[in-house]
Parts: sequence; structure tokens; C-alpha cells
Amino acid sequence: MAVSRQAHWNHVYDTKSGKELSWFQESPSVSLDLIREAGAEPDGAIIDIGGGESRLADALLDEGFHDVTVLDISASALAAAKARLGARAAKVAWIVADVTTWEPERSYDLWHDRAAFHFLTDAADREAYAERVAKAVRPGGHVIIGTFAPDGPERCSGLPVMRCDAASISAMLGEAFKLVESRRDDHVTPAGKPQRFQFSLFRRGI
Repeated sequence: MAVSRQAHWNHVYDTKSGKELSWFQESPSVSLDLIREAGAEPDGAIIDIGGGESRLADALLDEGFHDVTVLDISASALAAAKARLGARAAKVAWIVADVTTWEPERSYDLWHDRAAFHFLTDAADREAYAERVAKAVRPGGHVIIGTFAPDGPERCSGLPVMRCDAASISAMLGEAFKLVESRRDDHVTPAGKPQRFQFSLFRRGI
């Protein structure tokens, strides 16, 4: 019997600390640069998809944002993030859900995803993801998606991945979302290995 997606990620976070994971960043600098470029305001609603133990929530709180949501399929990942943040965890909304089946209950000004989308190798999952973006991001809002670049790794955490460029992500999101910027990022893992990422920033039409 195949291990469920949720069970897989709970196992990953139960057996490794955040700093041992290949995608770990002490400072999510590219994400923060693009969030600033999107013109995000401190009272704007930001959701971090697949946020896990990412330091993005910490950084956003440091910069004065006060409507931050983190969604991840792994309850273990979010428990670790809450423990790290301590009392500040109460300032963040936490959602345990699979983004492909989650039903947004509100709208957001900015959708951020670093390294979650590229695990959706099934076309139906990617279509479901796009539907959630369309439901969750308000008109005039922004979407930032970071994935392995076309010359990036083919597998991660024991799973195959979809390597993407801005054009393929744009096609997934649909005509309502216009590309603002795309950039490469050569991430170095905690083990010292390079991983080539691409980040794309989109704006939803009004």
C-alpha cells in the first residue's frame, strides 16, 4: 500500500530537523525581495503554501506583517514551526491541509509557495492547485511560486518533482495572472550541494 502524501511528509519532519532538510534557508531572501516587489503592505494578507518549518513567517513578523497564514500538509512541520516561534506563533494562522483539496475560507493579497508546487507531478493535482489559487487570491493580488528550475534536481525527499520555468507556471495559472518577474536562484543545501531554483512573480488582473 502506497504511503499517503501526508504520511510521507510527517515522516520527513518527524525524522529530520528543519536545518537538515535540503531546502532549508536561514533567510528566505529571494522570497522577501519578491514580496517587497509585489508592494505587499504590513496589513496585507499573506499565505505561505507548504511553509513547513520555513523561516518566512518569522521574517514577515520581523518586518511588521500581521496577517500571515502558513499552510502545510504536515502537522509535524507546523508543530516544529510553532515551537520555534514560541509566543509569536499566536500571531500566525496555521492550517494543516493538502493544498490540492483545501477550500479557502477567505481571500489573500499574496500567495507564496517555495518548493511545494513542484511535487505535484500529477496533472489533476496541478489543476486543483490552480483552482485554489484562483479562489484564494483577490483581484489585484500577487502570486510567488518557487520551484526547481528546468536544470534543477529531478527528485527531492525521495519523490519525483516537476521542474518548471515561468512559462509552464503561467500556463498552469491561466490568463488572469500576468507574469511580473522571473529569476533564478542557486540555492546551496545544508550539505553544500547546489540546487537550481526559479521564482516567478505574477499579478492577478482586476
